[in-house]
Amino acid sequence: MKVKNALANFPTPDELLEWHQKLNENPVPEINGHIHTPHSFSAFANIEQPFLMAQKESIKVLGINDFYTTDGYSEFANLAETHKIFPLFNIEFMALQNDLQEAGVRVNDPNNPGRTYFSGKGLQFPVQMNEESQKKIQELQTESNHQTFQMVEKLNAFFAANNIEIHFSVAELQQQLAKNLFRERHIAQAVRLAVFDKESTEGARKTLFQKIFSGKELISPLDNLATIENEIRGNLLKAGGAAFVPEDPKAFLSLKEVIEIIIDAGGIPCYPVLLDDSKGNFTDYEANKEKLLQELVKNDVYSVELIPGRNDFKILKDFVTYFNEHGFVVTFGTEHNTPELSPLKVSCRGGVPLDAELMNINYDGAAVIAAHQYLKAQGKEGYLNGRKAKIDQKNYFIKLGKAVIKKYTNN
Repeated sequence: MKVKNALANFPTPDELLEWHQKLNENPVPEINGHIHTPHSFSAFANIEQPFLMAQKESIKVLGINDFYTTDGYSEFANLAETHKIFPLFNIEFMALQNDLQEAGVRVNDPNNPGRTYFSGKGLQFPVQMNEESQKKIQELQTESNHQTFQMVEKLNAFFAANNIEIHFSVAELQQQLAKNLFRERHIAQAVRLAVFDKESTEGARKTLFQKIFSGKELISPLDNLATIENEIRGNLLKAGGAAFVPEDPKAFLSLKEVIEIIIDAGGIPCYPVLLDDSKGNFTDYEANKEKLLQELVKNDVYSVELIPGRNDFKILKDFVTYFNEHGFVVTFGTEHNTPELSPLKVSCRGGVPLDAELMNINYDGAAVIAAHQYLKAQGKEGYLNGRKAKIDQKNYFIKLGKAVIKKYTNN
């Protein structure tokens, strides 16, 4: 069955703009431009779950943002049409900037210098990539799975050596818990499920975790599945853990290669900003927002995204308004790439809500991506001219994108 893009049959830009101008102004919609699905790892049992949640929370725009894969796009698109929620087609990579690694500069991973999370926004749908891009993504998936498969083998050996009666089949785990990509978080989930299945009482579960953690007691409450799985990762799968397997350099592309794939796939290169942690600390790369902006522009990156739930409101507001004033596309999301099923509505650390200005900036950013997707679906040039963003036309893209979103969610 041939996959279709509903935007391909939309009216012309002029017709959309004229139609939208006649409508009464509506409140700024709730928008979440970055969630993961079970195609990488997420809190959701299936791809429909976030759409059902989005309807209850009055969210009108939802963005898929899986690691290394576009496999979920078709189902995401179908569900978006069914639920009248505008879909943003995104992707995420982990790149490695070797010069920054050698210099010890932390980018947007607070623990690994040089490692750079990077997103592509508004990819062409149906997906279109050249053979080289497809090959590189396939190699990333293969290398990522190879590492996690080795982790399972080491974990089985550790369990056997310590008389812990748990044993995993990689093939079965991948089939039960994952899609194509089998990630470290799936292993942590498997260990937690195995312990809960093996022991039924609170005391017995804590004792078994203590044995698995080589004498270290479980800190998390037994009803907090997300923090339990984080403890499993920290004790077993990270550096120093019994099942730790270092990543092969082949598991990373350079930032330049990642950007080339995103542009080839019809997307907009976007830098995911970590910003402040709970103690108010920043990475070396992000500590100075003026310098960060210069570095991004140097790489032809004119879009940033943030996960406000991990940021202080005042710090986020200062950062976001600065980048917005300099013509950047800014969007927000929640990730949902842990077992914790928190609300889809975007808020800052501690549940502090976004203010009107931040809501509008997020809406504008999502509108630019929506207009870009619409124009690409119509066979036209989107927000990029080659590698350069059309900053001077940003306001036009905002107006067009809002009309596209409204048309899609109104039909």
